[in-house]
Amino acid sequence: MTTEELKAQTEESTQQTTPVRAKKLGHVVFNVSDVERTTKFWTEIMGFKVSDRNERGMVFLRNGSDHHTIALAPAEGNNEVPKKGLVGFDHCALEVGSVSELFKIRDFLRSKRVTITYEGRKGPGCNPGIEFLDPDGITIELYAAMDQIGWDGKSRSGEQWRRAKSLEEVIANPVEGVRY
Repeated sequence: MTTEELKAQTEESTQQTTPVRAKKLGHVVFNVSDVERTTKFWTEIMGFKVSDRNERGMVFLRNGSDHHTIALAPAEGNNEVPKKGLVGFDHCALEVGSVSELFKIRDFLRSKRVTITYEGRKGPGCNPGIEFLDPDGITIELYAAMDQIGWDGKSRSGEQWRRAKSLEEVIANPVEGVRY
């Protein structure tokens, strides 16, 4: 397909309006190697509560009033998490109330010897965060202060992202218009 054909196809598909109006992310289901070990992680480290278990061995966890936000299912097969960058699930991101909470969470994760793989601010969205691994090596991100898209539908320019390699640097090098 030529560039012109691709452009025409893209323009045609954007002319159709989708009826889908998702209000929020409902839940994420993880296939895990050890449901009980991962349930312990999600309750003791992440602070979720068990809502239910089913006949297939799945555990349903909540962090609010929805019946479940995270579900854990017993994995079949070799139980290996795909390498980062390959086709498949990359990470689950959950919002917390503030950057000060991220500092407390980071200290807690360190005290529990949870592997932290990233902290700071990456760029688009300008959201400070922490990324760490669950017992199967799946990446979980906790973040705060995500940019919101205004009435004009435009996001912040790339020159304003202000990447940071630590939570301390996030505070020392704030993004214009964001309160930490």
